[in-house]
Amino acid sequence: MYSAFHLAKKYFGYFITAQNGKGHGVHSPFVFDFIIHVLNDKKRYECYPEIESLRKKLLSEKAKIEVEDFGAGSAVIPFKNRIVKDIAASSLKKKKYAQLLFRIAKYYQAKTIVELGTSFGITTCYLASANPASKVLTFEGAKNIAKIASDNFKKCGLKNIKLIEGDFNKTLSTNEQLITNVDLLFIDGNHRKEATLQYFHFFLNKSTNNSIFIFDDIHWSEEMEEAWKAIQQHDSVTLTIDLFFIGLVFFSKDFKVKQHFTIRF
Repeated sequence: MYSAFHLAKKYFGYFITAQNGKGHGVHSPFVFDFIIHVLNDKKRYECYPEIESLRKKLLSEKAKIEVEDFGAGSAVIPFKNRIVKDIAASSLKKKKYAQLLFRIAKYYQAKTIVELGTSFGITTCYLASANPASKVLTFEGAKNIAKIASDNFKKCGLKNIKLIEGDFNKTLSTNEQLITNVDLLFIDGNHRKEATLQYFHFFLNKSTNNSIFIFDDIHWSEEMEEAWKAIQQHDSVTLTIDLFFIGLVFFSKDFKVKQHFTIRF
């Protein structure tokens, strides 16, 4: 993982060089539409307050739980026994991005959604709330974190989520029959290059012309940046959007020329 100082320097570079987040000068009609109707959608959707109330409770929860770590580990809390509020502070996707995931799922009418890395289920709740008719399959490695996430799904009254607990290396293959075509994929699990590329190739076989893959923390480390570049260069990828903290990948054959955009958000 990059140090906080190095990451801040990278973010500054991104911010001053990225294309304006208002859509000015963007020549792709698809990306312009994404900026106007998804990225800059300021509407306060009905589910927002309820899910953010759950986040607030998690950020004040002092209970301690034991956590198994199957990914790149936590640079913030390097212990098995961790306080819930500390895990929440370091692992929950910020409101700005979690709500963007909701808007992406809603605008593009994703019916089959897969998430690697449930954490406490905040982003899962957003994804599932975008379309009650959708099916959300979410994977979480740590048993006690998965339990809290499951409780949060019940609090939100969400019944379109299936949570699978355990090491991704095992649970993905044993549950492959549940995954046919994936409309929206959010990968926020193992922040290593090899694992990220393995997940990409695994789900590539489940992608369609309209699939959207979203990768978290693409600039988190040198390894993740290498993985992101490899994904961008893959023959099946026709368009990518770099928002610094997340990267979006599209496969539509309607884009005749491969394009990569870096947009300020």
